[in-house]
Amino acid sequence: MPDLSTEEGRAEYRRELRRVALPYRWTGLGLILLAAVVVVAASRGLLPEQAVLFGYAMLAGGWALVIFAVFLRTRHHKRRLAEGL
Repeated sequence: MPDLSTEEGRAEYRRELRRVALPYRWTGLGLILLAAVVVVAASRGLLPEQAVLFGYAMLAGGWALVIFAVFLRTRHHKRRLAEGL
């Protein structure tokens, strides 16, 4: 367990928090970016109009994953504080 009284310990704990739910965060951000590409392409006529609906669904799914990752990270942090780090 990191010692939060030292700078190295705080840096290690920040690294630990960054790793929590990392796949969910990256997948969510990827979906958000892909959704933006789909919506822009559909609005310029490169994709059918129905693709906009698919793009918005991807956007909602991406944000749901990002919010879920924040929830997991917060829960991890609270659990670590309860353990006394």
